Amino acid sequence: MESILDKYHAPLSNGSASLPSPIDGSCLKAITLGRGTQNYTCATNTASSVPVAIGAVATLFDATPLLAFLPQEEGRELLNILPGFLVSFPYAALENSSLPIKGHHYFNAAGVPTFDLTSTGVGLLLCGKVGDILPPKRSITGPDNVGNGAVDWLALTAKPGSSNLQEVYRTWTAGGKPPANCANQPPVIQMQYAAQYWFYR
Repeated sequence: MESILDKYHAPLSNGSASLPSPIDGSCLKAITLGRGTQNYTCATNTASSVPVAIGAVATLFDATPLLAFLPQEEGRELLNILPGFLVSFPYAALENSSLPIKGHHYFNAAGVPTFDLTSTGVGLLLCGKVGDILPPKRSITGPDNVGNGAVDWLALTAKPGSSNLQEVYRTWTAGGKPPANCANQPPVIQMQYAAQYWFYR
């Protein structure tokens, strides 16, 4: 019997550029919606300093229950607009919602992007970037569509230490970009964001 995951694939094109295709022979193992913060540091609180990325923290919510009763095209449309809605939802409210949590995203002590979906039997992915494209111009810039812009779409592949997962795609991002400089900013800036995350093995 065909599963929901058999009907979908990660969006790779922003309309003018594309991320690399999944590894030959790989299969989609999870579709999630990430909600959290992109984090940056400022050396000073002046315009002469620019924010430096130090990673991200996000909860990964399972998107497949939302797709179970929708035709594929309608399901894809829903997936593509959801990050723009989720970035405006209070983080605590989402964690207490009926959306099942599939895993968590963070950067480990070595600064490696990490996706831990072991509690739901999917796997563990420590990864590095192999593709990076700008988000579409119509992307939501932040909560209530007020912000500095959406972070890039990414393709990331497994590093040593991973288990049962080969790659992940971050697409349809909403928010997450820092201000252009550090004027009047605190030492650590947390920018609210949401995104689709597509996991392959």
